[in-house]
Amino acid sequence: MVNKKSVTFEEVLEEVKKYIHKPENIDLITRAYLFARDQHEGQFRKSGEPYIIHAIQVGYTLALLRTGPKTVAAGFLHDTVEDCEAGTEDIARLFGDEVASLVESVTKIGALKFKDEKEYLASNHRKLLIAMAKDVRVILIKLADRLHNMRTLQYMREEKQKKIAGETLEVYAPIAHRLGMSEIKNELEDLSFKYLNREKYFEIAKLVEKRESERNAQVQDMINEISDMLHSHGIMSYRIFGRSKHLYSIYKKMVTKNKRFEEILDLLAIRIITDTEVSCYEILGYIHAKYRPIPGRFKDYIAMPKVNMYQSLHTTIIGEDGNIFEVQIRTEKMDEIAERGVAAHWRYKEAQYGGQEREQKEIEEQLHWFKDFSMMSDEESDDPLEYMNVVQRDIFEANVYVLTPKGKVIALPNGATPIDFAYRIHTEVGHHTVGATINGAIVPLNTPLKTGDVVSIRTNNQSAGPSEDWLKIVKSPHARNKIRSFFQRQESEKRLDLIHKGEAMLEDEARRRNMEDVTHKRLEQIMGSLSFSSVQDLFVAIANKQVSLQAVMERLQKHKVTTPIDNADLLKMFNRTEVRPKKKSACGIHVPGIETMKVQLASCCSPVPGDEVVGYITKGQGVRVHRADCPNIAREKQRLIHVEWEEDLEEKNYDVDLVVHSNDRSYLLSDIVTVVSQCKAKLNKVDSKVNEDGITATTKLTVGVNDAEHLRTLIANLRKVNSVNDVERVIH
Repeated sequence: MVNKKSVTFEEVLEEVKKYIHKPENIDLITRAYLFARDQHEGQFRKSGEPYIIHAIQVGYTLALLRTGPKTVAAGFLHDTVEDCEAGTEDIARLFGDEVASLVESVTKIGALKFKDEKEYLASNHRKLLIAMAKDVRVILIKLADRLHNMRTLQYMREEKQKKIAGETLEVYAPIAHRLGMSEIKNELEDLSFKYLNREKYFEIAKLVEKRESERNAQVQDMINEISDMLHSHGIMSYRIFGRSKHLYSIYKKMVTKNKRFEEILDLLAIRIITDTEVSCYEILGYIHAKYRPIPGRFKDYIAMPKVNMYQSLHTTIIGEDGNIFEVQIRTEKMDEIAERGVAAHWRYKEAQYGGQEREQKEIEEQLHWFKDFSMMSDEESDDPLEYMNVVQRDIFEANVYVLTPKGKVIALPNGATPIDFAYRIHTEVGHHTVGATINGAIVPLNTPLKTGDVVSIRTNNQSAGPSEDWLKIVKSPHARNKIRSFFQRQESEKRLDLIHKGEAMLEDEARRRNMEDVTHKRLEQIMGSLSFSSVQDLFVAIANKQVSLQAVMERLQKHKVTTPIDNADLLKMFNRTEVRPKKKSACGIHVPGIETMKVQLASCCSPVPGDEVVGYITKGQGVRVHRADCPNIAREKQRLIHVEWEEDLEEKNYDVDLVVHSNDRSYLLSDIVTVVSQCKAKLNKVDSKVNEDGITATTKLTVGVNDAEHLRTLIANLRKVNSVNDVERVIH
């Protein structure tokens, strides 16, 4: 992908006019640019450049990809809703619903709040991917946006650089790869690598540079040899050139294959571009006849394309001087698709009719995984983290490619079985699977699938459904989620039946004993003595004969003898105002009118002297004292009573749980502990860990403080520690 540091709108227009000619389309793009320029007036990027420069770069990338006028227009407008005063309705009115829909889909979800950064990112990515499933142009715009952001990442703070680079490597580069857009994928990977592991990046860059002149000479000699050979066989229609290996792909091979830089075979690479498929195989034959190929390194992606539409012949040969070369042979069309993937396939043709829907359907037909992806986006859980796990494992990391009997390619994770395959076809196919064949042979359902296998599933509508053992067999989160949902639904239906059965059994027994007042309220009064937490659990136990009807009836009759104290009477009892001498409580709380009742501080919110508190009357365990803002009692209305801190409290420590959110750094924990000590708080427990992003850290503290003022001072001082972002008091 061409990386011009400075691009003008006129240059974008020049590129656009190479493939878009209708005046109304040129006008749409021009109006979109002018609107974006006006909206971003006075806005600047971290680099100090006017913000419109970013919009122009996005538009330029989309023009290089040969996307349609509405896509280019949306590229110019993609930040106007998020960062400016324009609304989606303004975009729709000025540029049409289709452009507005694209802009809205690309817009980030900054208005939503999530409990943590991981959930925010998962939700953001989920929205992006679902939008992509409906209209692939969304991801083309987003990739162009991310590409320019990565090219200008040097102007961000270091922690921001690592966060954006990590997200790019985890989400955007795999999407580009799955869409066959290797130009963008390679550049995103190399840029991410530079910020995530700067030391390794420059180490490999130095090694590549050191060997560059020597390597170029070796490649050029081999190119000359192959050219002479092809000419001698009368082959003239081809292009041949060397290609450089991207730094991140070198690093990845060094790590995954545990090899030194010198051991990576395909560092010397040659690409031959010819005019027809037949020529590809002819050239391959001549190369294999002249040079010794390395066994196991030949790949025919023309006969068996990758799921991202990539086609090429790959072979690794040993030259006459002993050097090892990877040779790729493909047609011009294959080369364009290899570099630009879905964007090359979907190159805008002005005379073409049918619109976005037809083009989207074409993409789904070409990209076999895309239909699976669309289906998952419609079906999967609302939980963003779960959704991202499914997509990450089942789509982005899939590297086993099997075929249906009709030749459709299904991408699955390593170790996947026929059961994974069945659930990828359809949920009901998975539920009713009774057997499978691979390449015409009957196999056990736990047989690992290999790339190229032709898989057929045998089903039976009378089958009982999946076995619990399947959960141990399947490898794809998608299949695992479907099997779990089946059992959860089954369990829920079974429990409902048992509740109805137990309730009916109890009613029959009550009628037999002439007990007319067996209500849910009365059952609630006795279920504690039978160790059940709900009336429904009691009914299930009756149906399963885990508790006898006689035992239930005896407790109901026994309970009838005594008159239960309702909430109102209980509150009256606690709120009597007769004056009695005050007695010091162990926890420092005074309950007016009550001296003998057990009083405890609630462990969920850990109140300390100075906090506003309220008492909660428990059933049989006295009074629990909560902070007035404790969410665990927010809905309680009847069983709350007035309590207060005693005067002249003896000085003692009250335990409080705190969580410190910070950026990770050396000696962070030491500085936190020092502040706790300086504030004369008692440190009872500490647990600190670096979060999954590798940038931030979470430190959990249990500290002993004298009162609320002491706690406020401690929190204020902790917030002053370098790298600390926030300190919060925990409520369990």
